[in-house]
Amino acid sequence: MVWKKEFAPSDDELLSYRRGEEWSEEKAKELQQQRELEKLQGKQECKKEKDFVPNTNYKDKYEKLIGKSSAKDAAKLTTANKQYGFVPSENKTDKRSIEETMNQIRAKKKKTLEVTATENAGTSSEPPQS
Repeated sequence: MVWKKEFAPSDDELLSYRRGEEWSEEKAKELQQQRELEKLQGKQECKKEKDFVPNTNYKDKYEKLIGKSSAKDAAKLTTANKQYGFVPSENKTDKRSIEETMNQIRAKKKKTLEVTATENAGTSSEPPQS
């Protein structure tokens, strides 16, 4: 069979001719309805696949890392070390307030400035040797 480019047959029409079947508009409508049903079934199957349930629980796999208890329970149970080397951890914590700390830092700076000023004054008070 030979067709003009303007009136080329559809793929379904060509398939039916290859099978040796007669082609009609009724057959075209039937094929179109079948494709629509297949699409609907495919969408329904996709919706069913969203309810995926895994075979194993990932928590069992990583139990060595995360433990059996949940993270919140584990966080409540954790405590700092009682001792770092030979020094107890109570001695390591700074119990001063921020204001107290800042005042002590200022006082230390002021003291070092006074000490360096007196040292400089003492060395400069000597008369220059000619």
